[in-house]
Amino acid sequence: MTWVMTWVLNAAAAIAFVLAAIGAEPCRAQTLTGSVASVAEGAMEGVLVSAQQAGSPISVTVVSDEHGRFRFPDGRLQAGHYTLRIRAVGYDLAGPQAVDLGATTADVAITLRKTPDLSAQLTNTEWFISMPGTAEQKRPLIECMSCHSFQRIARSTYNAEEFVPVLKRMAQYANNSTPARVQPRIAEREVNDAAVRKLAAYLATINLSGGPVWSYELQTLPRPKGRATHVVITEYDMPRQTIAPHDVRTDGEGHIWYSDFVESFLGELDPKTGALHEYPIPVLKPDFPTGTLDLEPDGDGNLWLALMFQTGLARFDMKTKTFRIFPLDGVPNDDAMQQSMVMPRAAKVDGTVWTNDVARQQIMRLDLETGKYQRIDPFTLLSKDRIHAPYGMTADAKNNLYFMDFGDENIGRVDAKTNAVTIYPTPTARSRPRRCMLDDQGRLWFTEFAGNKLGMFDTKTETFKEWNVPTPHTYPYDVFADNNGELWSGGMASDRVLRFDPRSGSSVEYLLPRPTNIRRVFVDTTTKPVTFWVGNNHGAEIVRLEPLD
Repeated sequence: MTWVMTWVLNAAAAIAFVLAAIGAEPCRAQTLTGSVASVAEGAMEGVLVSAQQAGSPISVTVVSDEHGRFRFPDGRLQAGHYTLRIRAVGYDLAGPQAVDLGATTADVAITLRKTPDLSAQLTNTEWFISMPGTAEQKRPLIECMSCHSFQRIARSTYNAEEFVPVLKRMAQYANNSTPARVQPRIAEREVNDAAVRKLAAYLATINLSGGPVWSYELQTLPRPKGRATHVVITEYDMPRQTIAPHDVRTDGEGHIWYSDFVESFLGELDPKTGALHEYPIPVLKPDFPTGTLDLEPDGDGNLWLALMFQTGLARFDMKTKTFRIFPLDGVPNDDAMQQSMVMPRAAKVDGTVWTNDVARQQIMRLDLETGKYQRIDPFTLLSKDRIHAPYGMTADAKNNLYFMDFGDENIGRVDAKTNAVTIYPTPTARSRPRRCMLDDQGRLWFTEFAGNKLGMFDTKTETFKEWNVPTPHTYPYDVFADNNGELWSGGMASDRVLRFDPRSGSSVEYLLPRPTNIRRVFVDTTTKPVTFWVGNNHGAEIVRLEPLD
């Protein structure tokens, strides 16, 4: 073959490639851009714009910049019909309500109008800020967020006496309750009548029992701006509203696994397609509340679950996709028994897995060979007039356990060889530390739920550091330290994801598109920038947040 013929063939191939690319252009994913404005403000920064294709469980959200402009990432949206929605406190979407994406880039001019009902848009944090009263009067309300938003309280018309039976009834609901599915406890809880009446009297001062409007002005947090607008958020709707993703984490294939707080399933989500697979967990106690809480991997990558009121632990084999249940043996399994936590991280060291007994405020330890549980009382030397609750757990390389005393203000350590317990009070009194993680440097990162702080306990020097979160009444639930030295957190109150640098004290708060009851958080450090994952425990969805810087 002569060089002339070779050149002709190569040129023809190149031309064919270009023509093929041109012909394929209409099939490629398109870009959606636009602007957001209102009569009241003109161009608006910090407005969340969401697009969801008809028939798809996946919605994508971006945030308008300082000029009111927004742009969805190239290739993120396929051609099709999309419903639009916005989030900007104080505003509703005036138009357009939908857009059709075809062969070319679409540019949409979104207009907003003042909302006629600001109260419907407030987060729990904004209700906390708005409501009059002392910190001590508001403190009991942090328990209410576990099941529902404050709108139910603020919109009610009960007087103090009418609130009393409501509060006593709510105390008998299981932790595993959401607005979509309320689950009563089997074992009735004792209720302090004086404390209930004190709270009822306060609630009657902040609701509508005195008239058709609140006696106080509704306060709102500012919209995102600057770096907080540099983000893409993807939401994956679950097929049932009763699904309550609690703990989430990724696997080696990029799939998302979650514990369901309400139903007895382990869930697996494919974020590329939105497809969901549920693995049913054997129900051990049919008449008791269902659902699981803590989800943790062991040294082989298998997933462990704490079975809550079903009692016991479950191990899910990632290869065979089957469960092995470890029912309670060697300890009482009465109507009050509940396991919320599990820690199998270093089980290979001595063949034991850590868990807790919520009702008796104790630690338990499962022997994998015998299947028996050992009970440890970590609070024997502390005052009996204080409430204690072993909660968030992690273990070091020797399987020494570190746990949070969610009922009070302590971090505890249980020696793996002797079961000896050491208690370390946090610098902030009544802080209620909740969930935690241990990094490779021996630093235990944790949240102080009631203290509204992030904390670090150095296990080598046995010293603490604390940082206030930037927004009051955030009540952080969990924290994750990424490989860049930044901390990621969130809570049940503010619908915001916190990105915090403990070295500089700088922070960014990303507003989420919908009300989001944040529990356990997870950061995928294999991406650049990192990717943040969380379940919406009340909203039947999983959320992926991708910072753009």
